[in-house]
Amino acid sequence: MSIVLAFSGGLDTSFCVPYLAETYAEPIHTVTVNTGGLSDDEAAALEAKALALGAAKHVTIDARRDLYDDLLSYLIKGNVLRGGVYPLCVGPERVVQAKHVVAVARETGARAVAHGSTGAGNDQVRFDVALKILGGDLDILTPIRDLGLTRPATAAYLNERGFHASAEKATYSINKGLWGTTIGGRETLTPREPLPDEAYPDTVSPANAPDAPRDLTITFENGLPTALDGEALDPVTLIETLNTLGAAHGVGRGIHVGDTILGIKGRVAFEAPAPVILLTAHRELEKIVLTQWQQFQKNHLADFYGTMLHGGQYFDPVMRDIEAFLDASQSVVTGTVTVRLFKGQASVLGCESPFSMFDAGVATYGETNELWDARDARGFTQIYGLQAYLAHQARKNGAARSHV
Repeated sequence: MSIVLAFSGGLDTSFCVPYLAETYAEPIHTVTVNTGGLSDDEAAALEAKALALGAAKHVTIDARRDLYDDLLSYLIKGNVLRGGVYPLCVGPERVVQAKHVVAVARETGARAVAHGSTGAGNDQVRFDVALKILGGDLDILTPIRDLGLTRPATAAYLNERGFHASAEKATYSINKGLWGTTIGGRETLTPREPLPDEAYPDTVSPANAPDAPRDLTITFENGLPTALDGEALDPVTLIETLNTLGAAHGVGRGIHVGDTILGIKGRVAFEAPAPVILLTAHRELEKIVLTQWQQFQKNHLADFYGTMLHGGQYFDPVMRDIEAFLDASQSVVTGTVTVRLFKGQASVLGCESPFSMFDAGVATYGETNELWDARDARGFTQIYGLQAYLAHQARKNGAARSHV
């Protein structure tokens, strides 16, 4: 039998390799699931580290396309921004990572899976829920959480066994993924201070961004991006390209305050150029092809979808129901959007679609129209405000009677 460990190469998962091997006397298979932000050199270094720590085998899995197909595509279709600000940069990755960890466990005949989450954050919940649902009878081992270890204690354990480790935290914790990067540090521990420019690893400061804007055209088909400036691209390449282009113009920086799964308030900084660009463009395209009530209902469902996904509830059946609604709503979200990147902003210059409801042949705003005449308009306005008029009169008359 063996144990499969989700391995990031950080202090906690580095501790887990020798600890699990010594405690259970079983082979430890480490798995790094690349959901973005991991270069080939970094992946090779992680494999070498895992094996040096005592892993019997290590595997790196490229799951960027899985992440897009299963999750990011619906975040785009739904224009999902938590709190109207945060594009769910890394939380959804845990679902995909858990799926591949379980798959490796099945392939190797492992009896257990393990992760290095502490007992303080959201990821422990996301991993536990996903691993339990997908893993079924597999045991879930969480040594860092169960032992309540401090960073100095974890580092000391590794150093005692000849593995160099430091308990010192970096000034800023950086978590990179395909859908963006999260950043934590001293300033995110309170709601008061902004992060300094140097805390953002990839985006330039908007003040230092180029003085000339960059205009680009994004093509959407059935709600999803398919081409950039007329060149067809696979979704992963398109997102990575937009991340690079947006970062050069300071696009995508932000700070989000929200509620954690455990009920406390949290604050996180992020840089997510591609999500900001894509959601800005997609939302504007929807405005010309969807009815107002489609947009209204869709916004409510998409916000709930983002809340559930953030909270580790991806596998609740209601999520498939919402995805079906989102899929149906996107059947006409096809067209092109021109976006300008300039000094930290992504703004839409214009869009067009074969399904556009914006028909200049129907009406000239404030002047003439082809679908109704002045008599129709007068009757409509008389009826349109009727209920508000009746409510106003009833309240006025009721107030008068109550003072008699």
